[in-house]
Amino acid sequence: MSETMNLHHVPETMTLHRALWAGRIMSAFVVVALVADGAIQLFAPAQIASMLQETGFAMDLTRVVGPIILACAVLYAIPATAVLGAILVTGFLGGAICAHVRIGELGSPPEFVSLLLGAMTWGGLYARDPRIRAILPLIR
Repeated sequence: MSETMNLHHVPETMTLHRALWAGRIMSAFVVVALVADGAIQLFAPAQIASMLQETGFAMDLTRVVGPIILACAVLYAIPATAVLGAILVTGFLGGAICAHVRIGELGSPPEFVSLLLGAMTWGGLYARDPRIRAILPLIR
């Protein structure tokens, strides 16, 4: 009987191991994207000047928004603060989507990227953190 239980346990362990690595990869992608965005905001705001102008944000805000994005990325990358980081990242990306909706760019590439990053933020956290899976179980 224990052999049967062990046979059923191995695939579950492998599935959890794969989910853990998929979650880590998704989370790393989110962190890299946020760090890149924050770095551009801080060190090369001229690169995004036209986008800021289109959305109605002043260039001076890059000195504020850049550190906020970087702080969100750091909080999300640290396992102990990952849930807080995910909440903040989601809020930030929701604001980005709202800014594009406000100017009539419904379905624009920046909105799609923000939506995808938001989904990957929680998908990565869900896959790598059993506490999140316990709070939000998927129905099988």
